This record gives sequence, C-alpha cells and structure tokens, in this order.
Amino acid sequence: MRGLTPSTTAGARRRTEALLLVLVVTITVFGHVSANLAMNDQLPANLTGFAVSMTLLSLVGHLGVRRFASHADPLILPLAMLLTGLGLVLLHRLDQAYLKASSKAVAYAPSQLVWSVVGVAACLGVVALLRDHRLLQRFIYITMVVSLVLLIAPAFFGADTFGAKRWIIIFGMSIQPGEFVKIMIVVFFAGYLVLHRDTLALTGRKFLGMRLPPMRQLGPIITVWIVSLLVLVFERDLGTSLIFFGAFVVMLYVATERTSWIVCGGLMAAVGAFVVGSTQPHVKGRVAAWLDPLSYYQNPRPPGIISDQSAQALFSFGTGGVSGTGLGMGHPELIGFAGQSDFILTTVGEELGLAGVMAVLIIYGLLVQRGLRMALGARDPFGKLLAVGLASSLALQVFVVAGGVTGLIPLSGKALPFLASGGSSLLANWIMIGLLIRISDSAERQREADSQPMSEPPATLAA
Repeated sequence: MRGLTPSTTAGARRRTEALLLVLVVTITVFGHVSANLAMNDQLPANLTGFAVSMTLLSLVGHLGVRRFASHADPLILPLAMLLTGLGLVLLHRLDQAYLKASSKAVAYAPSQLVWSVVGVAACLGVVALLRDHRLLQRFIYITMVVSLVLLIAPAFFGADTFGAKRWIIIFGMSIQPGEFVKIMIVVFFAGYLVLHRDTLALTGRKFLGMRLPPMRQLGPIITVWIVSLLVLVFERDLGTSLIFFGAFVVMLYVATERTSWIVCGGLMAAVGAFVVGSTQPHVKGRVAAWLDPLSYYQNPRPPGIISDQSAQALFSFGTGGVSGTGLGMGHPELIGFAGQSDFILTTVGEELGLAGVMAVLIIYGLLVQRGLRMALGARDPFGKLLAVGLASSLALQVFVVAGGVTGLIPLSGKALPFLASGGSSLLANWIMIGLLIRISDSAERQREADSQPMSEPPATLAA
C-alpha cells in the first residue's frame, strides 16, 4: 500500500477484517439453519443464541485485534473464526443425530461453544499481554522443561482413551497436554536454533552428492528423535510424535538451509515408524487397518483389526461424491464418535462432498500460508522461526488427521484443529492464533517503519 500512512494502512486492514467477519457470521448461521431444516423441517430452536454468539465472538475478537494489534494480518482472525463456526455447525448437527439414535447421547456443541469463548479470550489475552513476541526468547529453557514435564505426564498419570494415553484428569476435567506442548516446543526450538544456527549449519562430509551434517551436530536431532519415539511407545500417540519431530526438522531446515537435515530427518522418521509399528500392538493394529480397511468384515477377522472406523470413513467419502448429500442429509452418526475425533472430516466428506473437503483444506492452507508469509516479513530471526514453526505444526496436524481419515497414512487419533470437539485442542489452537497475530503486527509495524522516507537534512548540512 504505497503512498498510505501507517494509520491509513492499519485502518484498511481492520476494515477488511471486519467485512470478512461479517461474511463468516453469515456463512455459519446459514449452515446452521440449512442443517436443521434438512433434519427437522424447521428453524433451529437456538438460532438466535447461535447467531448472537457468533456475532459477539467475531465482534470482540475484531475489537481486541483493532485495539492491541492494529497492523496485524486481516485474514488470520476470520479464517480461524470460520473454522470454529463450521465446527460448531457440524457438532450441533451430529448431536441431533446421536440424540435421535439414543436418548443417553451427550451433546458436545454447547461445551464446544464455551471453549470457543475461552479460546478467543485466551487469544486476545496473548495479543494484549505479549506486546513483543521476542520476550518469549528469554524463557526458552524454562519452556522446554515445562513442555517435557507435560509431554511425559500422560505416560504415568494419563487415562487410556481410544487406545492412546494422551489425556490427564485434573479436578474431574480431562486435559490433553500434547496440544499445548506443540506450541511450547516450537517456542523452544525457535530460540535454540537462533542461538546455534551457525553451528548447525557447518559443512560436513560429502556423501552421494550431498553434504551431511557433522556427527557431533547430529545430537539435537537424535535427542528429539528419541523423545518422539518414547512418546509413541509409552503413550501410543502417533499424531503428537509426528508433529513433534516434523516441526523440528522443518524449523531446522529453515534455520540452516541444508537439505541434508530433511534427508536425515526423513530417514530417522521412517526407521522409527518401522520399528515401533512392528513392535507396538496398538500402532501395528492401525497399520493393519490402514493397509486393508475392509478386512474388518472378513470371517474370520484378521488379528489386530478391532475397529471398522477406517472402512466407515471410506464409505462416507464414497457416499458424498463430489457435491455431497447435503448438510444434514447424510448419516455421519454411523461412526460412533465422529465429533470427538479426526472423523469429523468424514461428516464434511459425506454431506458437503469432495468440494466441501477441498474448501476446508483450502482454509487451512490459507492459514498456513499467512503464517509463512509473516515469517518472510519478520525482521528478527526468532520471529521468523516462531512463525514457521507454528504454521508447520498446524500444517502437519491437518496432514496427519486428513491423511489418516482418507487412508493416505495410518490413523493418528489427533483432533482436527478448530473443527473437532475438544477443549484442550481448541484453546491451544486459539493461543497459536494469538501468537501469529502478534508476530504479524510486529512484522508489519517494522516494515512500515523501514519504508518511511527519511526526513530532509537541514539546509546547512545539505550545503
């Protein structure tokens, strides 16, 4: 926006954000009405409450960003709000289907709405209190210690749910520490790589036309690799292990610009996945279900196949086709806990079709792209790596969830960000949005400051 003053540029960004939020509220309210009309032939009873809730969430979020981060990217908040609103629409639709099937079914949409309010409040708290993202660099080792404690806590105190130990129970509430660890780990990695970037970028020996890192510099990646394998072995959490290790390798490559780190990381991930997949029964069962989902219906059933969810997911996508059956006109409730897990994407695939799935993935892609774009615009190395790490962790989580549900990779069990039910996941993702907004605001302010023309020198000095 050449020729505009910083205040004019900030005002234009916030007006764009406001218009996009109006569109978000319109889309989500229309989706809520459409689903209920298809299922019950009447307007939803909570239409007013839903519309007011979405409007207030968008308005408060917009006013908070306008007040504390007026130069931030105008797309981040609307994209996150759109995904959250679509999640509420899908969960409300699933709740009604489950209640029709069983009067004892639990409704998850109300609690998801409460967590949405908490998440937006946490996002604005990060934006308001963290006035400079570089302050996080002072506490990277404290962050690492806390994240490791949270990461290993489920292995000793966790509840075994859906085959994985990733939840801990505190005061009667189930909390998933891994959702918060992925943010804290990225903060530590960003600070660590800023301090040791030159050391890690040293040239090693040449092998098969590629420069390998020196052996003494492989220590960090080997340590992270071992920790990720321990998480996979003791907690049987495939998704967290992949995100944890993948985000580190991506940030390491961005910091050092050495392709050899990607190759080493890929080989180590493949070796670790093969060893754990061959020895751990839970992971081995998921691999077997991935290789032959329909084997569940064989008689006798092959060993290790204990669930038909992978097959049901394929049936849902096949039923939806390109355009879907229509919102509220499918049968996604056949997958018992679709709203609580990664299988909520099958609801999108069945009722909105391939077009709806691609639209959701494009929204995630835009959110990741904005994170990478602000990494390019950030002036400080810590901000660059932090933005890259947050964006890559979001991209990896979407990949492992969507890839598992569609049969591209084995199931991970992670929740689809913003869409699936889960307070820990929603709160952690909104905190991540707050960090991205803060980095974006700082980067844009610095860019505008650098682009301002220097004042004319005094006449005497000019002479």
